[in-house]
Amino acid sequence: MSPVPTTPARRRRFGWPQRVFSQVLLMQLAIATGVTVLATGLFLAPLSAQLDDQAMRRALAIAETTASPEVADELLGSRPTAAGPVQAEAERIREATGAEYVVIMDRRGVRWSHTAPQEIGRVVSTDPSAALAGNEVMEIDSGTLGRSARGKVPLRDDSGRIVGAVSVGIEYDSVRARLLAAIPGLLAYAGGALAVGALAAYLISRRLQRQTHDLAFSDISALLAEREAMLHGIREGVVALDRSGRIRLMNDEAQRLLGLGQEAMGRPLDEVLGDGRTTDVLAGRVAGEDLLTVRGNRVLIANRMPTDDGGAVATLRDRTELEQLGRELDSTRGLIDALRAQDHEHANRMHTLLGLLELEMHEEAVEFVTEVVGVHRATAEQVTEKIHDPLLAALLVGKATVAAERGVSLRIAPGTLLPDRLVDPRGLVTVVGNLIDNALDAAAGSQDPRIEVELRAEGRTAVLQITDSGPGVPPEQRELIFTEGWSTKELPAHGKRGLGLALVRRLAERQGGSARVREAPGGGAEFTVVLPEALTEPGLATVVEAR
Repeated sequence: MSPVPTTPARRRRFGWPQRVFSQVLLMQLAIATGVTVLATGLFLAPLSAQLDDQAMRRALAIAETTASPEVADELLGSRPTAAGPVQAEAERIREATGAEYVVIMDRRGVRWSHTAPQEIGRVVSTDPSAALAGNEVMEIDSGTLGRSARGKVPLRDDSGRIVGAVSVGIEYDSVRARLLAAIPGLLAYAGGALAVGALAAYLISRRLQRQTHDLAFSDISALLAEREAMLHGIREGVVALDRSGRIRLMNDEAQRLLGLGQEAMGRPLDEVLGDGRTTDVLAGRVAGEDLLTVRGNRVLIANRMPTDDGGAVATLRDRTELEQLGRELDSTRGLIDALRAQDHEHANRMHTLLGLLELEMHEEAVEFVTEVVGVHRATAEQVTEKIHDPLLAALLVGKATVAAERGVSLRIAPGTLLPDRLVDPRGLVTVVGNLIDNALDAAAGSQDPRIEVELRAEGRTAVLQITDSGPGVPPEQRELIFTEGWSTKELPAHGKRGLGLALVRRLAERQGGSARVREAPGGGAEFTVVLPEALTEPGLATVVEAR
């Protein structure tokens, strides 16, 4: 029976940790340990020098106390013996001060006192010339009793004459013992500081672990790269705001939709966008989902989501083309309804004409056909006579037909006269079409329903006035009706209203003009739109933008 192959056990690899939490904790512990060791070393270095200095100054103070005129007199009046008065005085001072030795010497350097009596009468082992010259000496040196901290002073008599010197030594081992005795306490303090630093490092690292979701640095780098690719690759605008309302992130699509550049980063939203509904929606001053707003000539859908740090992320979708398609769909349905009504009316007229012909009432049939054709021709001729731009004239003829089918009379005001010099015919068609559609909805069902359209040129300025016989607009709503998303009508098939009048005002303001509404003289509403620079100078070719 063949042996079963075994999979070798994976060896656990030890190395630098990958998690942000672990790396930060290790780095903080290393920093805390290094700082503690450095601080301890920096404290111990001057402590040793300070203890040496204290020992030398103590030795010097004992030597100064010993070098009295009385000792000088005893030195001059006796001989250097172990039983002499100088040795007795030196030993008394040594025992009282705890010094290692108190040596009194004459000007030749011969000892008159010493801890070891056999050294009395011998020359000192170190050079006493500095003290015998009248100088005070402090030093760490080695002698017959070993290494010590020394203080040397001259010995003077009553007249101030130098008769010898005094040398006092403090045992250096005692200085070292004091230093070593201070180290455990110092290490205890350093260990306590290190423990506090380690605890603080752990708590900070734990907080960082929660904030980074225990990710590795490589994961964070990959997420950042993926975020950048996603933000700048999606076809939806993304704007991130901090708690102060400043822009901290904006992808390429958001810059395109809002008409902003990189210079907007870090600046307040109100500053870069200005006042308006778009600013209010992105700043959260308007609540709701799928909020409509207009920026320039674009219709946008905005959604806003707050973040945990007090900021927010807003998304923007371009609904311009969809909104245009929806409005065209509504217009097409209206035309289909009008054509269906015309089909019925045409069938009735054909039946009437057929009956007249069968009754051989030929003259009456000719009069009937002439009257029907003349009405439509008169309407078209009336429009083209006053409106010279073909695109706008065609719109008014079509709207007149739709109005007639809805039982509304659409008339061209006597003062209407617009030459074929429009700079932006399509923009004016949008304005006129939106205003007539709103006027039709308002006038339909009213008593004596009517709409009057007046278009006139004042130099290069085009002035449009549309009056309807509807209920009018209350004074408190005359500004609200130009706000995106505000409407009193039922939702159409594409699900959104409140954009027509907002686009009218936006197009007018973009050209430096205005759009306003007031009560008509005979009741109803009167919309007035002023478009400066809407016409070219006489004699110049009309500028038409190719699309």
